[in-house]
Amino acid sequence: MAEKVCDHTSVGMVVWRGDEVLLIERKKPPFGWAAPAGHVDGDESFEVAARRELEEEVGLVAGALRLCLEQRIDNPCRRVGDTWHHWKVYEVEVTGDIKASADEVKNYRFVDKATLQQLINRTKEFQAGKISEEEWCENPGMEPVWAYIFGKITDGDETGV
Repeated sequence: MAEKVCDHTSVGMVVWRGDEVLLIERKKPPFGWAAPAGHVDGDESFEVAARRELEEEVGLVAGALRLCLEQRIDNPCRRVGDTWHHWKVYEVEVTGDIKASADEVKNYRFVDKATLQQLINRTKEFQAGKISEEEWCENPGMEPVWAYIFGKITDGDETGV
């Protein structure tokens, strides 16, 4: 089977429950905690991809989508290709119960902003070489692209929540 080639389009879905946001711990690279996300496949729209990925990863059905970030962001891809994506990130109203994908999701949880900031800080420590790859895999922080995204959509910058 041929490897998938990166098309440089990604979509992310931010699901709030009160003051807490849904995070998944990825089973596949890039490892870490993140909001549900994925590639826009074929000729589908970003909105269709958002609904599909949300249901695939956590079993939730998307209602209203509100675009909260659209930007080109440098981030590695496990698909063959370059190291950037055109992202559209949506805040999503959802229905249904969480049914995490056994293939893609190691764990999930809702976290408050203080915990979100702790995960972002752990990512910064990992990037600075203060946490080993082994330690990261056992207890990861935020996936780096999501540390940036959450900083942008909660504070207006990438420094944190």
